[in-house]
Amino acid sequence: MRLPARVSAAALSAATALVLATACDLLPDDAPDAAAPYARLTGPEVTNKALAATRAAKAVRMTVRTATPDGPVEAYVATDVRGACTVTLSMGAAGTLELVRTGGTVRTRSDAAMLRAASTARGPRGDAEVERLTGRWVEPAAGDRQAKTAERYCDRETFLGLLAPTSGTARKGRTTAPASPDGPASGTPALAVTGGADGRTWSASIATDGRPYLLKLRAAPGPDGTGHDAAPVTVEFSEFDKPFTVRQPKP
Repeated sequence: MRLPARVSAAALSAATALVLATACDLLPDDAPDAAAPYARLTGPEVTNKALAATRAAKAVRMTVRTATPDGPVEAYVATDVRGACTVTLSMGAAGTLELVRTGGTVRTRSDAAMLRAASTARGPRGDAEVERLTGRWVEPAAGDRQAKTAERYCDRETFLGLLAPTSGTARKGRTTAPASPDGPASGTPALAVTGGADGRTWSASIATDGRPYLLKLRAAPGPDGTGHDAAPVTVEFSEFDKPFTVRQPKP
């Protein structure tokens, strides 16, 4: 028995559409991550690719935000694989410290508030000494805790280590443009990934255009050893492989 012509035409049309969709590797509009380059990868695989790419970048800028009992902390960092680094570290009421590292030599420059805040650890400073050192580049003493803290920001692993140990727990989300803490979305398409374990959680944005760089990380480190939860840390990574020049400042 022959099928009605209109039924045959409908079937042919549906079959043709299916063949075209298969040939073009099209997926339904509501398929998760259908257009993302990581659709065939698991969450841990994507996250490990992002960690590897970010570690391998010849240079990177980082903007770090967190908090301490003394107030908010912000750091602006430029660092490269040669070890060159610049840091501007603002620690709320404790003041601001700048650090430059090049050729294995470290110099720091502090404002008056930072110098006074450091007096507790290094002994009292008179007003005359604070005035003399304010705004001057100096070679920090071996036990200078502020300088050591600032220099830790030069190592991107300090922050990648907030998620690397639990990368195996990563779960993929949607592809969006990550938002900056104080502004609109960055405009760079990125895959959202989340993970964590033992009370420590993190969320990350991984670039979907070009290399799979880690664009943003927000980590809640969990207990800090004093019975309290450590403050969340937000890190934005940018300007991958963009070289920069660091000149050793004169004392």
